[in-house]
Amino acid sequence: MEIRSFTHSIPQIRYLIKKKLWAQVLVALFVGLLVGLALGPETNWVEKETAETITEWLSIPANLFLKIIQMIIVPLIFASIIRGLTSSGSIEQLQKLGFGVAIYFVITTAIALTIGILIVTTIQPGNFIDSDLIRESFGIEDLEIVESTDLSIQDIPQSIIGLIPSNPLSSFMSGEMLSIIIFALIVGVAMITLPPKSSKSILDLLESIQDFTMKVVSWAMRLAPFAAFGLMAGIVSKVGLSALTGLGAYMATVIAGLFVMMIVYIIIIKFFAKRPLSSTLTAIRDPQLLAFSTSSSAAVMPVSIKTAEEKLKIKPKVSQFVIPLGATINMDGTAMYQIIAVFFLAQLFDVNLSFTTIILIALTALAASIGAPSAPGTGIVILSTILIAAGVPAIGVILLLGVDRLLDMTRTMINVTGDLTACMFFDKRLKIDDNKNQNHEVIKK
Repeated sequence: MEIRSFTHSIPQIRYLIKKKLWAQVLVALFVGLLVGLALGPETNWVEKETAETITEWLSIPANLFLKIIQMIIVPLIFASIIRGLTSSGSIEQLQKLGFGVAIYFVITTAIALTIGILIVTTIQPGNFIDSDLIRESFGIEDLEIVESTDLSIQDIPQSIIGLIPSNPLSSFMSGEMLSIIIFALIVGVAMITLPPKSSKSILDLLESIQDFTMKVVSWAMRLAPFAAFGLMAGIVSKVGLSALTGLGAYMATVIAGLFVMMIVYIIIIKFFAKRPLSSTLTAIRDPQLLAFSTSSSAAVMPVSIKTAEEKLKIKPKVSQFVIPLGATINMDGTAMYQIIAVFFLAQLFDVNLSFTTIILIALTALAASIGAPSAPGTGIVILSTILIAAGVPAIGVILLLGVDRLLDMTRTMINVTGDLTACMFFDKRLKIDDNKNQNHEVIKK
C-alpha cells in the first residue's frame, strides 16, 4: 500500500483550513493555546499587566461574536419555536411531539446525572488533592466570599407563577429566555387553533425574521475562528498549565463522564434514530466545535438548526421546535458537571452525603439545568446554590473557577450534541408515525 508523503497532504490541509469551519476553529484553538502559554505565568516572558492588556485586545473578536449572537438570539428563538409549533399542523400532533420531547429531555438528563454519580464515586477525585495545599495555592483565605441565598419550599409556587411573563416586552428586553419560550409556546399553540388566513401574515413575518437573523449569523460565523483563538489565549494566559494540572483528577472525571454520555448519544443515533454513525458524526462536527470554542448553546443554535435541516435532512417542524427548546432546557452536560463538582468538593472537604442528600442534589441539579441560561459561565453560578443545598462549603466554587471555562467548553459541546441527537430521534419517530398513518389510510380504502 502506497503511503502518502506529508508534502502531498499539505494541499488537502490548506483546503480544509480555507473551506471548513471546524478546521479553522481547531487551528485557532491550537494557536491560541501557544500564544496563551507565551503570555502565561510559566514563561514570564511578558509582565502580568501587559499580558492582560494583550489578551483584552485579542478577545475583541470573541466579544463581538458573542454580542452579535446575543443581539439576534431572542427574535430567532421566538420565531423558530412558533414556526416549529405551527408546522406540526394540529393540536394532536403538537401534543404528541411536545410531550415526547419533554419526557425525552428528562430521561436523558437523569441518565447524565446517574453516570456522573457512578463515575465520581468510583474515581473519587477529591481524595487526590490535599485540601490545605489547594486552599493555599489558590489563595482562598484572601478572597472575599459572597454568601448565596437558598430557596425554600415556600418560594417554589411564586417561582412557578413568575415563569409566565406578565409583560412579554419586559422579558424580551431583559433576555429572560425561559419566559420568552413559554410566551412563544402559548402564541404558537394559539395560532394552530386559528384559521390559516388569520395566521398567514404573522407566519410570513416570523419567516422573514428567521431569514434575516440567519443572515446576521452567517456574518458572525466569519469571526468564529478569531473568537476561538482569543478565548483560548485568554484562558491559558490567565490560568496557566500548572493550575490546570493541579485539578487534573477532577477534570479527568468530568471529561470521562461526558465521554460516556457521548456514547449514550451514539447508541441513540445508531439504534433508535437508525442513522449511520460515520456520516452523522461528520455532519455534526461544525456545531460541536463551535460549541466547544464559544461555550454557549445559544450561540450555536442557528448553526445547529442549519446542520439539522441541510446535512441531517431533519424536518423543519422537528428541528425548529426541538433545538431552540433544547438550547434552554436540555443541559445534560451541565447537569452532569454539577453533580460531579458537588461530589468532588464533598470529598475534598470530607462532607458525608447521605442517600437523601444525594437525591436532593440530583433533583436540584435536574431542576437547575432546566432553564439555565445558555451562556458561558452560568454553570458555576448555579453550582453555588446546589452546594448550599448539599451542605458543602460554597467557598469550594473558587477552587473550580480556574478550570471551569475549559470544562464549560466540553460540556457545552455535549449539550449541543444532545439537542441534535434529540432531533434525529424524533425525526425518526415522526417518519414511523407517518408511515403507520399512511398504511391505515390504505387499509381503510
